[in-house]
Amino acid sequence: MAGAAGCAGRRARGVTRVAWQVDSPQLAGRVALITGGAHRIGKALTLALARAGMRVAVHYHDAAQEADDLIGELRSTSRDAIAFCADLSRPEAPSELISAVTHQFGALDLLVNSAAMMRRTPIGKVSTDEWDAIFALNVRAPFFMCQAARPWLARNHGSVVNIADLAAFETWPAYVPHSISKAGVVQMTRALAHALAPEIRVNAVAPGAVLLPEGWDSGAAEHLINTTPLRRLGSPSDVADAVLYLASSAYVTGETIIVDGGRHVRT
Repeated sequence: MAGAAGCAGRRARGVTRVAWQVDSPQLAGRVALITGGAHRIGKALTLALARAGMRVAVHYHDAAQEADDLIGELRSTSRDAIAFCADLSRPEAPSELISAVTHQFGALDLLVNSAAMMRRTPIGKVSTDEWDAIFALNVRAPFFMCQAARPWLARNHGSVVNIADLAAFETWPAYVPHSISKAGVVQMTRALAHALAPEIRVNAVAPGAVLLPEGWDSGAAEHLINTTPLRRLGSPSDVADAVLYLASSAYVTGETIIVDGGRHVRT
């Protein structure tokens, strides 16, 4: 996994031991890889899957300190958790990451594609470099992660959960490339659910306002609350609940669960 400045000189980090009660017997002892799993929503997913008893591989790129802190938080558990650094915008990185994870754990049962970028790109100011960067991380990387993970997931009838976005279903004028990329994640989920069946289930979760982008002010938060039918913001734990359901439900595939407080049903 060498070749990215954010990963230079870094190796898989710390086997952890966490003394949590196992919440999900059907997931206990299985191996999950969460991309972008060291901070924000990805961190919530990592913690939820670890509490469910899974052995977790935590991918990060620039979030080295967050990865260290998360591994420290998980230390004292009886489940394994190891952090892996990789720049998934590199074409070779998905297969390298899968190889590193499976070498360490000897298995892979759940792939959660959470790593992504959300960049404000007003029309008229979008560059080809920005477009390519967004699609490389948001669409290309999850696809090739799935392709590389396929043999491992198929062995134990594992599953994939892609993290999409409400932007796949709404029009956000200042985030058009991001919205298109997340719509691509939804369609990719449907296509892979068909292509990888019956051995592997593929689903997605599309969060709405569960964690505001950094730099948003209280006025923006108030607007989101007022335009959400449930009249409140969600939390990363709401997304984690949906991921846990999809990871443990044996007869759901090709589905995208929208976790947005009802924003997508507004008339």
